Formats: sequence, C-alpha cells, structure tokens
Amino acid sequence: MALATINGAALNTALVPQVTALVEDMRARRDADSVVLASWRATHAEAVAQERTATSWTDWSEDQLTQAAVGWLLTSVFVRFCEDNLLLGSDSVWITHPDPLLRGRAIDAENAFYRANPSYSYREWLEQSFAALRANPATVSLVDEHAALHIIEPSSDAVAALLEFWRRTDDAGALEWTFTNPELTTRFLGDLYQDLSIFAQKKYALLQTPDFVEEFILDRTLEPALKDRPLEGFKVIDPTCGSGHFLLGAFDRLAARWHQHAPAMEPRARVDQALSSIHGVDLNPFAVAIAKFRLIVAALRECGESTLVDAPRFTLNLVNGDSLLHGVEQGGATAFDYGDVSFDKDAVAAGFTYSTEDSRQLRNVLAPGQYDAVVGNPPYITVKDKALNTRYREIYHYCKGKYALTVPFMEKFFTLAKTGERAGWVGQITSNSFMKREFGVPLIEEYLGRLDLRLVADTSGAYIPGHGTPTVIIVGRNHAKTQETVRAVLGIQGEPGAPADPAKGKVWSSIEAHVDEPGYEDQWISVTDLPRENLRKHPWSLSGGGAVELASAIDLATDSPLSEHSDSIGITSFTLEDSVYLLDLRTPARLALAHVRPMVLGDQLRDWTADLDALAVFPYTDDFEPVDAEEVPKLFRFFWPYKTSISNSKMFGNQTKVASGLRWTEYGRLTVNKLTTPLSITFAFVATHNHFVLDRGGKVFKQSAPVIKLPVGASEDDHLRLLGVLNSSTACFWLKQNRLFASERG
Repeated sequence: MALATINGAALNTALVPQVTALVEDMRARRDADSVVLASWRATHAEAVAQERTATSWTDWSEDQLTQAAVGWLLTSVFVRFCEDNLLLGSDSVWITHPDPLLRGRAIDAENAFYRANPSYSYREWLEQSFAALRANPATVSLVDEHAALHIIEPSSDAVAALLEFWRRTDDAGALEWTFTNPELTTRFLGDLYQDLSIFAQKKYALLQTPDFVEEFILDRTLEPALKDRPLEGFKVIDPTCGSGHFLLGAFDRLAARWHQHAPAMEPRARVDQALSSIHGVDLNPFAVAIAKFRLIVAALRECGESTLVDAPRFTLNLVNGDSLLHGVEQGGATAFDYGDVSFDKDAVAAGFTYSTEDSRQLRNVLAPGQYDAVVGNPPYITVKDKALNTRYREIYHYCKGKYALTVPFMEKFFTLAKTGERAGWVGQITSNSFMKREFGVPLIEEYLGRLDLRLVADTSGAYIPGHGTPTVIIVGRNHAKTQETVRAVLGIQGEPGAPADPAKGKVWSSIEAHVDEPGYEDQWISVTDLPRENLRKHPWSLSGGGAVELASAIDLATDSPLSEHSDSIGITSFTLEDSVYLLDLRTPARLALAHVRPMVLGDQLRDWTADLDALAVFPYTDDFEPVDAEEVPKLFRFFWPYKTSISNSKMFGNQTKVASGLRWTEYGRLTVNKLTTPLSITFAFVATHNHFVLDRGGKVFKQSAPVIKLPVGASEDDHLRLLGVLNSSTACFWLKQNRLFASERG
C-alpha cells in the first residue's frame, strides 16, 4: 500500500499512463462522431477568428483533449481523497476504500446501480460520485458548468480502466493507492499539477513555488499590507495561482488573523471571511480545480471539522482564464475604446471565451486597482502563439521585441493593486531576463523606474527546485516612489550544489536571514540600499561583492564607446531557409557547386577561434552581385526543388522575398559593405564568455555571429589591439554585468 498524500511524485508516475489512455480514447470518440468533430473544428475556427489563438488545429485540439482527460482523472482523485477520509459521509464510497467492508459496499452499490439502470455502464457510475460532489455545497464548484470534465466524455471502457487502476490491490489484499490522512494534507496535488501532462507542462510552463519562497514573499507583502488597513474587506490575489501555494499561505495567515480579531465569531463564519479575501486566476483549468480543492480542504481543517457533510458553500474566488486578457480597463485604456466610455473593452480584449471560463467572474476578479496585496510566480516563457503575442502587445504598453511573459505580468501585477495612500503591495519571483536583455528596456526605464519599489533580490544563485531559469524577487507598491533608495540583495556566489533541504541552502538561508541588514556581506550575498537612480536605467546589475562599484568605475574610466572606433556593428546575413543553404563540408564538392562560402555560426565561435563545419550556397559573384541561377546549370539544378519554399520565405513586414524585389535564390539579407573589406571581428551573439575572433575574409556570417567592422584602412594591428581589449577579463566582467554585446550597447 502506498500513501498517495506523501508520495505525490510516485502517484504522478503511475497516473501519467492513465492520462495518455484517456486522451487517446477521447480523441477516438471525437473523431468517430462527425457532429462532435464538426463542432470542435467550428470552435477552433471561431477562436482563431476572434484572435484568441493562432495555434494549429492539431495543437489546439490536443490541449482541449488533455484538459478534459486531466479533468476526469483529477475529479476521480478528489473523489478518492473524500472516500478514504470519509469527507462526504461515513459510508459514501463509489470507487473503493482501504477498509474491505466499505470496499465491498462500493461494489454492491455499483451492481445495484446497473440493475436499476440496465443501459448504464462504468462512466455513468463514476458520474454518480461526481454528482455527490455537485450535491455538496462545499464541493459543488469542483464540478460546476465550467469544469474541464465537461469538454468531452471518455468511453465507458476507458472509465472501466480508470476504476480498475484505483481498485488494484497488492498481494496482501491492500489497495495499491490510498489517500487516508488525518491531517488532510494536499501538497501531493502540486506534484500532479506540475507533472501529470508533459503537453500541459510545456504549454503552460507549469512550475510549483516552494513554500519557503512563498512565505518570504508573503512576509514582505501581505504582512505590511495588513498593518495599515482593516481586516474587513482585505483582498489578496495571485493572478497566476497554479495549484494554489500562495493562496493557501495567504489563507492560513488570514484565518489566524480572523481568529485573533473575532474570537467569538462562529468558526465557519471566520473561515469564510478569510476565504472571501482570497482570489486567484490561472490559465490552466486543472490548476484552478486543484487550487479550489486544496482551499476547500484547508477551510474544513481550519473549521476543526473532519467531514464535509453539512459544510457550507465556502466562498471561492478562483477562476480559470487568461489574466492578461481580462480586466483591461486600466492596462488597455487607450487600446480599444477610443474615448467611448460605453465600449466594453474587456469583452474585446478577451474575445472568444472557452467553456472553462466564466467571463463575468473574470471581469470582477481582474478589475484593476482593488487588491491590498498581489503575489505570484508568473510564467517566464515567451509567447509563441502569434495571436496572443499581438493581443498582449496591444494591451500592455511595455512589451518590446521578443518579450517574455515577465513583462506583461509585471504590469498586470501592479495594476491590480490599489492606488492612493494605502497602495497595494506587490511581490513576485520572476525571471531576471528583463534586467539585461533589450526587451526589458521599456519595462525598467518607463515603468518600474517610477514605482515605489521596496526590494529587489537576486535569487539566481539560490537553489530553488524546478527553477532552472535565473530569478529575481521584486517587491513594491502601486504608488509613485516614496524613498530615495531601494533595498537590494546582490549575488556574489551561487549555491555550491543541490542542498538536501532547499529551504536551508546556503544562499537562500543568507538571503532570508540578512535581507533586513543593509551593509551585510558574506560569501554568498551582500545587502545594500541602492540609490533609485541605479534602477531607473537599463540594464540592472545585481552582482555583489563590489561588482556594482567596479562596473561603475569601468564606465567612468571609459574614454569612448566602441561605436566611435568602428564603422558598423551587427548582422551580416540571414538566409531565411538555413536547411536549404547550409551544407556539410563534403556535399558542395559532390554536387560540383562552385558558388559556396564557409559560413560562420555563433556556436562555432569558442576559445577565440572559429571551428567551421558548414558551407553555405552563396548565389553571388565575387563582387557580391546576385547571380542569375538559371544561367548556372548546376546552381539552378540545386535550387529548383526548393523554388516554391524559398520564393515565399517571409521578410520583415510579412512580405515574401520575391515581392520585396529580391531574386528567388537570394538571401533574405546580405549586408555587402560588411564583406567588401576582408578583416572583421566576429563574436557569438549568445555566449557565457567573450570569444571575439579575428576573421581575415572569404566567409559569410550567420545572424548568430555578428561582426564588428573597423574603418576602411584599419590595419591588422588595429584589429588585434581591439581584439585584446574585447577578450580581456575586464571586458568579460563588464559584459557579464550588462549581459549585452557591443551590437546592442554601442
């Protein structure tokens, strides 16, 4: 027998094949029913037309199937938890129970159900347990009309397999999986949230926030907010709530406050007061279902009760939906209405609504300027869906270039917080990529620079499970600056290894213990109060141990920028179709292609040399004039099979190559003036260290290997002198502080 509540990872591993089987079953049922399939395709077409998505039918339908499959599976998990802990009654069992007597009663009840309903089968029996959740006021929201299990039903055979999974016993006759737990622990559901579906994990960037991070952020947001405002009407939200870690932490604190504030109040009423303060939204329907269930169980536990029988309908302000598309009144004030106050901006921003979304509740929960505390761990990924990418740009003013979701969520978090004298507190752990990369310039210089930031903590050196991306914790208020300094935790050295207990890792322990001690420094961090001016300019440098001071000293000692010593810095070429133009070293000779050049790729520039292993078909003369391929038989023969694809390659502005005036065989871009003089200094656009390389000509450079061109007449010695500076340890340090190459910085 395995106790699921303490073996979440093992339970997840066992359940993954069940999800896969349900998805396959639901796909087969959908495809076999022409009416259902047509309805799904119409829904996808409407979502595309309303610019809610630009994903393909295959990816879109896979997501819907996954949500439905996980919806059925998770609801069965909720039933099993309730059964084993007798939360819905002393003999309310539908699937199974560790007690053989109750297990037998479940089988007897199922057989009686089939005798009374001869046309029904396993699916309808499992739905009886779902109906019990629906009939209970405390759990009705788990299976309401917006639950993902309503997207599509599995076959009875698939449900039979699921029932068989839960009813498996070991050699001793004990259930393989049981949920019996007097403490009613639900942490195991976080493991299911994160790892149950690889497809969902990648799409939604599913990642749990460790308790120690959640507690640190709540200490610096919820607690100061509670000090200067009444408990009545207090509101906190996590707009990216996931499986509910921040919400559960906030609930525990608010429930304790209500116990102190109104000890004579009936316990259920106190608990519901605390719950009414908690708000959460997540794009992933099954994340919201898990968060709801965890809050229901936490509320029951806080009431001191052991059953949901006669439990009230707890207030649950959790809703599925895209936080970035709803409640746009403030964030998109000029994006849609053009001054017409009667215009429903929120409806336009959200557009198409999925069956799992409650648009009315989303509008209420995500209305700006209403929260005393806003906390969370937003996704760090870039937006691959072109429709959503464009929509977010329209609503959020600081999205630039290939922005990460860090940017719109930063603005969303702050705009949800209250303004005025008692401005709301905002705290989040997020990717630090905006601090260094170009897309973060508007966010820092036009937005964060004018807000009341209170803490910027470099957590990139701390070991935070699951967080492979370097992170930063930001705390502030939705208010103009009130102080001339900002508390900063600067990183010096990263965690030397994965600690047995991440909460007690050396770096994190130092951050937690000394964040309130400006002037503190140890092997791992330094704590200081940075002048606000340091945080008003991009990029941010959060390196400790004197790194900030040294970087400033280097800047002050600079006589002139690199741009004053060069003619140009940047990209030389891109083909638009590398799979056609780039060949291995042997193929051109085999095909007798004369029009080729070595191509330098960024990942080949290491250890200050270029290790070239590719030749590029180069349809140009020695004077860089385009060649008419039809006059060069072997070149024409090579290109002919690819004519349609390379002719229709898209340029900037969405024009095809041919429509923009280029020959169909040309590169998308070839900057001739960077190739007419032989000497160049090239470097990898993305690298951990400075590997600048001198090239003496005869090559072409991919966009991942930009080049620095010195003025015409510059000698090789001039290039070598500059190369010595660029490859120096001083330059390496400066580049790491700024995370920018010369082409971006000048």
